[in-house]
Parts: sequence; C-alpha cells; structure tokens
Amino acid sequence: MAPLYILFGILLLHTSPWCSFVAANEDTLTAGQALSAGEKLVSRNGKFALGFFQFQRASTISKSSHNATSPSPSLWYLGIWFNKIPVFTVVWVANRDEPITHPNLNLTQLKISSDGNLVIVVNHSNYTESVFWSTHIVSNRTQTRSINTTSSVAVLSNTGNLALTSEQKMSWQSFDYPTDVGLPGAKFGRNKVTGLNRQGISRKSLIDPGTGSYSLQLEAISGIILKRRNNPLIVYWRYASSGTSLNLLPILKSLFDLDPRTKGLFNQVTYVDNNQEEYYMYTLQNESSSSVFVSLDISGQIKLNVWSQADQSWQTIYSQPADPCSPPATCGPFTVCIGNAKPSCDCMESFSQKSMQDWDFNDRTGGCIRNTPLHCSTSSNNTNITSSTDMFHPIARVALPYNGQSIDTATTQSKCEEACLSSCSCTAYSYNNSRCSIWKGELLSVNLNDGLDNNSEDVLYLRLAAKDLLPSSRKNKRKPNIGAITAASIIGLGLLMLVLLLLIWRYKFKCCGLAIYENQGNACGIVAFRYTDLVCATKSFSEKLGGGGFGSVYKGVLNDLKTTIAVKKLECASQGEKQFRSEMSSVGLIQHINLVKLIGFCCEGDHRLLVYEHMLNGSLDGHLFKKSNSSDVLSWDIRYQITLGVARGLSYLHQSCHECIIHCDIKPENILVDASFVPKVADFGLAAFVGRDFS
Repeated sequence: MAPLYILFGILLLHTSPWCSFVAANEDTLTAGQALSAGEKLVSRNGKFALGFFQFQRASTISKSSHNATSPSPSLWYLGIWFNKIPVFTVVWVANRDEPITHPNLNLTQLKISSDGNLVIVVNHSNYTESVFWSTHIVSNRTQTRSINTTSSVAVLSNTGNLALTSEQKMSWQSFDYPTDVGLPGAKFGRNKVTGLNRQGISRKSLIDPGTGSYSLQLEAISGIILKRRNNPLIVYWRYASSGTSLNLLPILKSLFDLDPRTKGLFNQVTYVDNNQEEYYMYTLQNESSSSVFVSLDISGQIKLNVWSQADQSWQTIYSQPADPCSPPATCGPFTVCIGNAKPSCDCMESFSQKSMQDWDFNDRTGGCIRNTPLHCSTSSNNTNITSSTDMFHPIARVALPYNGQSIDTATTQSKCEEACLSSCSCTAYSYNNSRCSIWKGELLSVNLNDGLDNNSEDVLYLRLAAKDLLPSSRKNKRKPNIGAITAASIIGLGLLMLVLLLLIWRYKFKCCGLAIYENQGNACGIVAFRYTDLVCATKSFSEKLGGGGFGSVYKGVLNDLKTTIAVKKLECASQGEKQFRSEMSSVGLIQHINLVKLIGFCCEGDHRLLVYEHMLNGSLDGHLFKKSNSSDVLSWDIRYQITLGVARGLSYLHQSCHECIIHCDIKPENILVDASFVPKVADFGLAAFVGRDFS
C-alpha cells in the first residue's frame, strides 16, 4: 500500500476509542451485556453485522400528492446486514412491522432478559423499562424446571444467523423467522412436529421492510407456492414435488453450472423430506468470500442475487416467474404491465401515479388515479335511470383483469358498452367472441401483449371522462380563423425569443472559462444553478457548515426536489477562481462511491459556487478529535472501514482515471462521512492533473 494510505490509516488509529458494552468486533452478546445504538455485533468472518439501523428516506415530495404532510419521524430497526459491502443490504429484520420511533434512541437496547429471551427494551426517565420486541421463547417452553439464564448467549454466526442458546442448547434462531431473504445455510420449509413454517414475505418498499403483498412457502402437497397475501386462494406460481425431489433442484444446479457468475460458487442444493422436516437448502463453497442471497422481491418475483465486485453492485442472475407481470396486481390499480419494458409498470391512459415517491421506492400498491373524475349520475325519482357523458378508450392485446362480471343479455358490443355506462361503478368492459364482460371498481393485473407470457388478443375498453378523449377523437373540420393564426404567430415568436435567450445563456457560461463543463460535464448530469436559486435554497446563506481559506460551506435545500445540499461559496477573487476551475475539472468529471458527488455549480458575474451532496455526519475531524468520554466516538471497525474507503478513493484518482489526479490536500477536514459512515474525499481545490509517467 502506498505511504500516503499508510499515513492516513495511522491518523485514524491515533485517537482513543470509546469502550462500550459490546466491542465492535465481537460476535457474542452474553447475559448482563447490552447492545445500544451505534454498536454492532460482527460475525467472526466479518461478513455480517447486527445492530440498530434506519433506511435513508428520500425527502422528495410528489408534486401529484394531494395531502402535503410533514416529514415522517425517524424509524429505527434491529437487523442483520452485509458488513463489508458498500451498498447497504439488510438480510433480516426483527421488528419489521414495528419500527422504533422513540425520540432518544440511546435509551433503546438489545439484551438477554432475566427469563432467557432476547429482547429490545426502552428505558424511561423513571428508571423503568418496557419490552419493545421479544423472541417469546419462554412462553413456548414445556419444561417446568428453572432456566439458568446466566448461561444464555446470542451469537451472530458466519452464515448471518443470530442464534440464542441456553445451557448449550439452541432455543431460538433468526433463520427460523426469515423476512424476505433466504441466506445460504438457512432451511426453507416446514417442521412437521412443531408446525413451524419458514416462509418468506416480501417487503413493502425499498425503505420500508414491513410485510408486503406476496408470500413464498413450502406446503405439504402443493410444493413451493407463491401467492398474494390478501388473496391466499390464488397461487400464481409453484414448483410441485415430484417423487422424492423437487423439480427445482435440477434446474438450479444446471443454472449454477452454466452461468459464469455462479460457476463453482455453490457447494450443493439439497432437499430433505423425513418424518420431522421437509425443507431445502443451498450452501456455498466459500462462505466468507462470496455474497449471495435469494430474495422475494417487492414485485412478487423470486430472485437470486450475486454481488459483483467489479461493478460494485448486486446482479440478479435468476428470477421466477420470468415475466415480472405474472404476479397479480404487481403494478397496482389502473396500471398496465409490460414484461419486456423497464420499468415494466405504467399508468393507464389519462391516469397519473397516486404517489410518485412510493413509485420511486418500488411501492406501487397505490397504483394510479384518474386525472379527470367520471361524469355519471343516477336519477333520484326512483326510476334508476343513469346518465353519463363518459367515453371509452381501447387498450388492445391485453390480458384482461380478473374478477370480471359476465353480462349474458348484452349480445352486441354496443349493448355491452351501454351495460357499462348504466352503472356508475363500472370502469371498463370487453366484448370478444360474442361475450360481454364488465369490471367495477379498480382494475388490476392488466398486462400488455408485450409481456413474456401474454399472447392475448383481447381488447379492454377503459372508461374515461369525455374531457380526456374528445380533443384526440374529434376531427376539427372548421376553416382556420384569424385568431388561431395570431395565436400561432405569438407562440412562434415566443419560441424564437427563448432560443435566443438560451444562446445568450450558453455564451455567458462559456465566458466563465468552463470549457470542460461544456464538453464533458453534461454527461455526468451536472446542473447549472442561478445565483438567486442558491440564495433561496440556503436561506441567504444562513446555516454555515464550515469554512476554509477560499470560502465557506452552507447547508441548503433545493426547492424542486427537497434535496439537502452543501453549497461552497468561493469568496477570494483570484484563488477562488482557480479553485473553482480545479474542482470543476476534477471532481466534476469523476464518479466514485468514496469521492464526494458534485451536483452542480453557479457562475454568474463574480459569483463562484459549487453544489455538493450533503453529508449527514459532516467531516471526519469532528469525529476523530472528540473527547474520550463522548458517546459517539468512532469504533475501531468504523475507523478501519473509513481507512479502506479513503484508500479506494485515492487509488481511483491515481490509477483509474483517464488522467492521474493528485488531491494534494488529504486531511481529516477534507474527508466527509455519510449517514452510514461511508467516507468521501472532498475539497479538490488544490488537485492537479499529472501524466502517467509522473512519479
């Protein structure tokens, strides 16, 4: 390792660590110990970690949201995640449906109770505590003899299993209560004696691990079945038992051998069926180096995920069912699903997403809502006559939604249409092969023929307000009038003036000398901000985060996205201009997980500002040089991960960029850490480009 990286590691390790109840590298929690916020258990191989965490909730508020509410409180969970992978990936959650919202998380602890249970407790100001979550193993004991709880220990194993033992006997383990992930070494199946069924349940969204819409389990006769939880009678995918083995085994084994990403990765896939248990399980050749898991996706698909070290991302190499549109209602009401499209879900004609924020996090249970309400009324003089001006929009070659109502009296398409219009709750109809069907209420599972498993030629007629269809369906045969010509002329003149303004704006930024941004910055998605926008975003630069020789850094929030930003305002005329160009030409052209991300810039008159992503935990020096009795001094494990992250960022600058970039100003003040303490190298004002042959 280069001397620079070694020196930085020594700097990290020079400050005093905080001695807590549980050391950062221990994998065991014994009776009398407690695990608090900021601490974690780490498996002996370093692959898994257990602790309290929260998902990073985006603060984006959908423009289409009808009810603007205040930001939701911080939601904390106890769970297990991959410890060495930079993408935070949770594999098990204890309190998935009951997040911790206590205002002081430091009063929440995980410990072994006096009755031998593993519990989450919340301490109160009156020196009392309440149990928030428990393993509930004592209530299941049939022995009447007393339990020696002092011998109880909880261990996080190398396979990611949290096991609670008492008197050297297993009393509870997290592998028996999976969430949406099946890890290598975990049994998927049922215990015929106790009735325990280890089933997987999908999560609600990317930031909500609560129980979602789909479940996967192994049943006695049916085999592996996948179904929607609110309609358990409908099984939309299965692998049935065949003799003494599952059909799934030869398929998976051949898949693992053929795919280069998994060849030689798996040890074996086994299926066991005896008098006590029925389950299957897969194991890896090397449990420490490989990161693999099977998940039940939010969309209702089973996926096999493998970590790609080269791409620094999870890759899905196998999914069932193959068509993402197969799970019922996977896109929500009033949507269409196209299996070959990305994304596969879209709103129907004249409908919009009910919540853009939920869709961003893959939660589409809310589906879409109408842009214009239907116009339908029923006479109040007991004649039950329904009047409506609504019209129908055809959606061709679709798999029709389920729960349709057959209308035998409608023998023609016009009568079928009338039957739908006669009911204010009717939302669509279909007429095919002299058969009329109508649907009332929400439309679910409307899949287009472009899907992998859909060859339907049916047409669904969607009921819409006449306002949404008349402009496109009615031909205007009137002669053009003077008013229309005048309006078109005004619009054309306005567009011409807009083009001229854009040309002037572009020339203005060229005058700033930002040729690098013009040529390459746009490819990175860098945004050019107006100075007035940044003044508004920072509330006139009222909240200062820090400062240096060339200017100060202020906290701000973008008005359009509600995104938190850090704005560096360069104040020194000559040196500020030099630093502005240096940072634009270096950090503006590169993207790496351990380098701070440049969002945009401002170059108006004498104003030179750089807009960066905001780091929740600030700069590293604020954590390294705190007093030793502080409750949030960095643990040894976090220091080590920060050291590696900074080394990776510097190595990328030196070896992986098109031109070698030397930072020239590495120090704790210029290392930022995000909410998960992932380090990011910042402040490229002194950075320099050097040739590859430069020593």
